[in-house]
Amino acid sequence: SRNQVNSVTVAELTLTLIPDTGLRMSIDVDLGITPAPSTTKVMRLSILSDFHVEMNPEGNLEMVTSACKTSMEEMQSTEEMESKSSSSDVEKDINVDKICLEVSKLLLLPNERLMSLTAQFPVTPSCQVQYLPLAAPMFSEQGITISLQTTFQVVGMAIPLPVSPVPFSMPEPATSSPSHLTLAFSEHFYTSLFFALEMAGAFNMTIPVSRPSKGNNPPLPRQMGSLFQEDLPVMLQAVFRSTPRVVLEEGKAALKLFLTVHVGAGSPAFQNFLSVNVDMTAGLLLSVVDTRMMISAAGIEEVELSLAASDVGPVPAALLEELFLPTIRMEVPAQMNVVLSEGIFLPHISSFTYTDVNVVIHKDYVLVLCNLKLQVRPG
Repeated sequence: SRNQVNSVTVAELTLTLIPDTGLRMSIDVDLGITPAPSTTKVMRLSILSDFHVEMNPEGNLEMVTSACKTSMEEMQSTEEMESKSSSSDVEKDINVDKICLEVSKLLLLPNERLMSLTAQFPVTPSCQVQYLPLAAPMFSEQGITISLQTTFQVVGMAIPLPVSPVPFSMPEPATSSPSHLTLAFSEHFYTSLFFALEMAGAFNMTIPVSRPSKGNNPPLPRQMGSLFQEDLPVMLQAVFRSTPRVVLEEGKAALKLFLTVHVGAGSPAFQNFLSVNVDMTAGLLLSVVDTRMMISAAGIEEVELSLAASDVGPVPAALLEELFLPTIRMEVPAQMNVVLSEGIFLPHISSFTYTDVNVVIHKDYVLVLCNLKLQVRPG
C-alpha cells in the first residue's frame, strides 16, 4: 500500500443513551497518513455504532452491535496538489469496512464484566445470594432499568422463599438524582434474607446464663434447682418459631423476631426444663461499604415473654422477665450481629465499587443512591 498510517489519535468518544433502543457510541479518530515521501495528511475517521443489551440463553446480559457505519474526511494535508481520489484510496487501503468488526470486539470486556452480575456471592459459609435478570434492561430518558430476582442457596441448593405479597418495581423518583446508580430493595428482599439465614441455621443460638447466687440477683426458682443433682450451668437455646420479618417505614427499619427460648442445663447434654416464647422488635441499621450492604440490629424496642412449656410447674411472667430478659435483650442482637457482620453483597459488576452512597429508607422499600468507581488493579 502506498498509504502508511503513522499515528492514530482518538479525538472524541461519546456514549449516548437512546430511549427504547440502547446505546450509541460515536468515535472520531484522526489518522496521520503518509501517502508519499515527504507528504503527510490527517484523515478524520468517524465511527457511529449502536448497541443494545439482550439476555442470552445462559441468562446473562450481553451487549450486541445493532448498527455500525463509518465515514472519512480529510482534515489537513501538506500535499501541493491533492488527488481527487485520495480519500477513496485511503478508505481502500485501511479497509474501512472492517472497522465495524473491530468495534464489536470492544464489547468483549464489557460483556465479561456483565457476566459477573449473576455470580453467586457468599452471605455465610453455607448460604449464598445470586441476582438474576428477569428480562433485558429498559432504556428510557431517565436511564437504564434492570429488574433482578434475588435467589438464595443453602448448602448449594436453591431454597423457596416466602411469597411476596405484591410484585415490586422501581418507584418513580420524586426528584431526579445526580447519582450514577439507584438500587431499590423491597421489604420482601430483607425478609427473604433473614429467612435464608434462618434456613441455613445461622441464627441458632446457645446462650450461657450465669447462675445468680448472691446480691440483688434473683435466685432460680426452687423447683428448677432441685431438678439437678449438681450445680450445672443454666443455658438458653434460642430458635425461631416463625420467620423473622423486616418492616420498613419512612426513615427507619425494624426487625421483628419470633423466638422460642429453651431453658435448661448445659452439660454434658442439654436438658430442657422450661420453654419461653419471646417476641421482640429491634431497630435495624443499614449502610453500604464498597459493594456490600451492612445490616445490624440496634436497640431492642419491644419485647414480650410468655411461658410456652414447663417441667417445673407454673412460673410467673414477672419472674421469667427478671431471670432471663436482661440476657435475652443483650445476647440475641449481639449473636445475630456476628452473623450479619460481613454484610450482604449488592448487585454489582466486577472491577466497580460504589462511592458517595446515600441509603434512604422509605415505607416498604429502601433506595441506595451511589456513584460508580472503577477499581484499577495493578498488573
